[in-house]
Amino acid sequence: MTKRRILVTSALPYANGEIHLGHLLEYIQTDIWVRFQKMQGNECHYVCADDAHGTPIMLKADEMGVDPEELIAGVSERHQADFSDFNVNFSQFHSTHSEENRHYSELIYSRLKDSGFIKTRVISQAYDPEKEMFLPDRFIKGECPKCGADDQYGDNCEVCGATYSTTELKNARSVVSGAVPIEKESEHYFFDLPQFEKQLKDWTNAGHLQDEVSNKLAEWFEQGLQQWDISRDKPYFGFQIPGTEDKYFYVWLDAPIGYMASFKKLCDNSDLEFDDFFAKGSDTELYHFIGKDIVYFHALFWPATLMGSNFRTPNAIFAHGFLSVNGQKMSKSRGTFIQARTYLETLNPECLRYYYAYKLSSKIDDIDLNLEDFKQRVNSDIVGKVVNIASRSASFVVKKYDKELSAACIEQELYNEFVATGPEIAAHYEARNFGHAMRSIMKLADKANQYIDEKKPWQLAKEEGKAQEVHEVTSLAINLFRVLMTYLKPVLPEMAKSSEEFLNIDSLNWEDIKSPLTSHHINKFKPLMTRIEDEQLEAMIESSKV
Repeated sequence: MTKRRILVTSALPYANGEIHLGHLLEYIQTDIWVRFQKMQGNECHYVCADDAHGTPIMLKADEMGVDPEELIAGVSERHQADFSDFNVNFSQFHSTHSEENRHYSELIYSRLKDSGFIKTRVISQAYDPEKEMFLPDRFIKGECPKCGADDQYGDNCEVCGATYSTTELKNARSVVSGAVPIEKESEHYFFDLPQFEKQLKDWTNAGHLQDEVSNKLAEWFEQGLQQWDISRDKPYFGFQIPGTEDKYFYVWLDAPIGYMASFKKLCDNSDLEFDDFFAKGSDTELYHFIGKDIVYFHALFWPATLMGSNFRTPNAIFAHGFLSVNGQKMSKSRGTFIQARTYLETLNPECLRYYYAYKLSSKIDDIDLNLEDFKQRVNSDIVGKVVNIASRSASFVVKKYDKELSAACIEQELYNEFVATGPEIAAHYEARNFGHAMRSIMKLADKANQYIDEKKPWQLAKEEGKAQEVHEVTSLAINLFRVLMTYLKPVLPEMAKSSEEFLNIDSLNWEDIKSPLTSHHINKFKPLMTRIEDEQLEAMIESSKV
């Protein structure tokens, strides 16, 4: 089988806040898929970066009395620690505030400009006369023009759901200074997205997107594509647009270029060639995992900028839905706006990895983290089924048979059935139908436990002349556990590592499970995962409350 060459990205986390469980849905989903590809023998690289530019970061740094560079460096360190502790394994994690990103931002912009895809026009915006800066909608608050609710943002009301322009907001004020915003004109730079309508229609209907996404894009095409604003006036934390004095690339331009910048950094530190993955006509595979809220941007703006600047477009964009907790939008007051670090203080990260995998499909459906179901699912499946197979069999082999597995496989047919399910599970992983994969694995776990229950080695051990059968039954159980953990390895890498130590093998891989381990020494069994207790969940919720 030909080894595939794959580059995978996740959407960039913004460097103005901490990683929370909603973010982790995407990074865990991507990481599972990448780990699976590597287990299949494919060359697969996973890059990401902090999205580190923009007005919010500039203002927050000012508020803290630090330079923006210092702020984003601290955030990057915390982000990477969170990802690492959740076993999200990037080949390269970088920042959009990097020389690599500056280079490609300027290169792509200059190519787009030279080809006539950059337009300028004067627009009117809200302006803070005290701070002498243009204000994004989120930095203006006032009374909703529809329902009268106070303290609402300049673009939509969180009370009645109305959308409006900042000029309609009553008693508007700048969040930055408290001043009353005024209207002021400035010249902005736009990417002329409508020029790419035909190319984008062809691309979006060529199998690069999920059906739900393609259908949504068809609606947007009907409404007509709009030019995309790619500039902001100073003061702004970002890269200056070449040839201007006071204009900067808006974050939306240089954020996706962060994929390229991060990969370029990886190339510079390895023997990889950038053009093999991004040059037009490249035959390597390129995939983006994103949330459904940025589909318009990633499936229209981003491919168009690549087309217009003579780079290749991705093979596919995989969108996922939103995360709710206990059936509701994440809330600080309810303690369900849970940060990664808060979760890690009380719970095993691999529990969440499994639960997300169990809930994920190839579609863009929203996912609910129901904490009671989460507890029951992990306790039942991982602890009660998978770990149970090893824990109830290992002591026999260790104590009675000097840690050595039997010389023969007592139920070769049963073992072969477990191995034969491998291609089906692999197909589910490949298609990102992780939930189907987990259900197939748990069906096998049920069969393994049923086999142990039927044979009752703990009773056989008390009977005269049954020592050999006990040895063979418990050895088979451990071999079945080995197959299951191989299938679960993309989801539970840390538990897989502990299982490898227990089984005394270098690595769990799909090729090796074709044959059972026989006359093989194992090590003493150590607990692989403990049950989730109500107290842990309660502590996490309490820590998350405002």
